[in-house]
Amino acid sequence: MSRWFILAGIVLIVIGLILHYAPGLLNWFGKLPGDLRFESERTRVYFPIVSMIIISIILTVLINLFGRH
Repeated sequence: MSRWFILAGIVLIVIGLILHYAPGLLNWFGKLPGDLRFESERTRVYFPIVSMIIISIILTVLINLFGRH
């Protein structure tokens, strides 16, 4: 269990460094076709459906690859 926390921490640090030093690398994320955005005068609603599906698929593949003993 502690191995997963360490791995998650390293991944978060790497993502944080990428966002800090190269923010343009992830500009595409959250603006994919299928991500729904509704705007009116005073309200904004955003549903990143496709982006979350992609994250789910990637995490499922990684967990299945590295989670097997």
